[in-house]
Amino acid sequence: MLQFIIRRTVGAVVTLFLIGAATFFLFVAAPSDYASLACGRDCSATRLEEIREALGLNLPIAQQFWDFMTGIVMGRDFPQGHCPAPCLGQSFYSGDLVWTTIKDRFPLTLSLTIGAALVFLIVGLGTGMLSAFRRGSLVDKAATGASMVLSSFQIYFLGPIALAVFVYSTGWMEDPKYVPITEDPVGWLVGLSIPMVVMATIFTAQYTRMSRSSLIEQLAEDHVRTARAKGMSQKYVFFRYAWRGSLIPIVTILGIDLSSLLGGAVVTELTFSLQGIGRLAVDGAVNKDLPLTMGVMLVGAFMILLLNILVDIAYAWIDPRVRLS
Repeated sequence: MLQFIIRRTVGAVVTLFLIGAATFFLFVAAPSDYASLACGRDCSATRLEEIREALGLNLPIAQQFWDFMTGIVMGRDFPQGHCPAPCLGQSFYSGDLVWTTIKDRFPLTLSLTIGAALVFLIVGLGTGMLSAFRRGSLVDKAATGASMVLSSFQIYFLGPIALAVFVYSTGWMEDPKYVPITEDPVGWLVGLSIPMVVMATIFTAQYTRMSRSSLIEQLAEDHVRTARAKGMSQKYVFFRYAWRGSLIPIVTILGIDLSSLLGGAVVTELTFSLQGIGRLAVDGAVNKDLPLTMGVMLVGAFMILLLNILVDIAYAWIDPRVRLS
């Protein structure tokens, strides 16, 4: 298992380096004038030259790339002061360090992602298991039908409806807001419950159908039929033999879906007026704040790679054949 984790980690580091290099050359080495974007509209020639020197744009491209990559690991010096590692530059729009801005916004996006994942895993897998266990019953038909309907919805459609019903019309809940979980766990859960459920709705429907079909397939396997022939109870066979095997295809796509959740946070945060990484990415694009946009891209890529490594470890734990391959 340790060698398996090391291989996945080394591969992720190489991938992250390539993403960082592609990000640098996409923005910094692009034909557009990087310094002009930082300087703004009413920019004199003297001020433009000062910005070029401050940003190191008067250096060769190779030296700029080296400073950018080493700054992420060891930090970097700017005329305004030292930028500690991981240094992702300074925002053109606010002048703040990019990493500091991302670090302040990231807990909200992470809360939405983890909360939505827990909702669709618990509800989706639980409903799918119940449907497979009672295959052909009214519960099975209702769960299957509901999952077909809910899977066609989108965040920008469900979000306003949820706000209209639970906030504006009935007043059962307040507008979504973020409260750090370390300060008020109940307030954290209540404040983000609507966005979490809205984000998880589509995935819940998908995982309901997926877990149902996977469990039905596992129940038809030879080793499950053999266990039944030995006189084992239906519940014991279901949870001891069929359930674990049904998790393999689900875990396979879990990493992709978690990455989709991070991407879906952009739409969710805009819909519910939340100030997270998704909203930060939009602000960076609107304001042409290239260091901020580059920083968000790198942090997003790092999180996606980290989630995929964790999913690979879980997959290897469920299916030992992965560790041997």
